[in-house]
Amino acid sequence: MRWLEHLEEGLVAFLMAAMTMITFMQVVARYVFNYSFVWALEVTGVLFAWLIFIGMSYGVRVGAHIGVDALVKTLGASAQRAVAIVMTLLCIVYAAIFTVGGYLYVRKIYDVGILMQDVPIAQWIPRLILPLGFLLLTVRFLQALYRLATGKEAHLISDEVEDALKLYDESGEETRR
Repeated sequence: MRWLEHLEEGLVAFLMAAMTMITFMQVVARYVFNYSFVWALEVTGVLFAWLIFIGMSYGVRVGAHIGVDALVKTLGASAQRAVAIVMTLLCIVYAAIFTVGGYLYVRKIYDVGILMQDVPIAQWIPRLILPLGFLLLTVRFLQALYRLATGKEAHLISDEVEDALKLYDESGEETRR
């Protein structure tokens, strides 16, 4: 699945760069040339939606999503792992429901045949990110479940304090107590 990680990271970088470039061109066109690209706002909105949905799965992969785990941290290691497994299973169900719902929604948009407002393409094309994004999210949660079940991972979300201390220690500075 290394190719999927590279694709995910490449898409996130491309989408951010494209959004920045389009927005910059729009600002320059508007304030320097007194001209506006009609399509810029709609295209930027679509790119942002794609960024969000791809970013969801990326966040699960790197453990960047926030969570409230104060109560879970009071439990023992095996109980923490059991809670993480249950939570991951619930997340898989959630993502799977939205994958199916996203597909049904896109299918209806396809059947109706509506075009985007400012760009002459069918609305179902940019909205494909709904089922694709949640399918990718489901895959990431399945990977997380596998890591939890096999003992390769202890929790679903990363510990920010622990990560910060690791970075602090790796920087060569003394840890203050």
